Amino acid sequence: MAETTRPAGPLSLLGLLVVGATVAIDQVSKQWALAALPEGHVFDLLPILSLYRVNNPGIAFSFLAGFGGLPLIGITIAITVVVLVFWVTAKEGGRWATVAYALIVGGALGNLVDRVLHGHVIDFLLLHFGDRTLFVFNLADTALTLGPAILILLYLWPGKGNAGGEAPTKP
Repeated sequence: MAETTRPAGPLSLLGLLVVGATVAIDQVSKQWALAALPEGHVFDLLPILSLYRVNNPGIAFSFLAGFGGLPLIGITIAITVVVLVFWVTAKEGGRWATVAYALIVGGALGNLVDRVLHGHVIDFLLLHFGDRTLFVFNLADTALTLGPAILILLYLWPGKGNAGGEAPTKP
């Protein structure tokens, strides 16, 4: 699956397009949720997915909710910088790695915009099994999940060799 070529960097056309599209789609969806979804009301979409707007003062699963806005902004920026360093130093993975890193950066920036503008992150997608709630998330969170999943497939999939390239041949 992985290409052995170096991923295009954050300032490449593909990198900028994916980051920009991720932030834009995330922010438009959150503005829609703010305008259309009363806080705390559930609107069923599918048997396992509902619309349910909440304000998340923490990070994933409301972890660190009592930490405060400024420290969480700092943590988000620090993690984003680390991801950017990994991205610019990546030697393999090609276009798929570029898309994966860009999804992570775009998702982080989408949630960072919320944290700066609102003091919390707007979540509105409720994943559940019957009455059992799994978590409430947003489209930035989806990007923050898809990006690492793609990188895992590229770099760690068993039998793919280094960076998901072809398995080495025996001499």
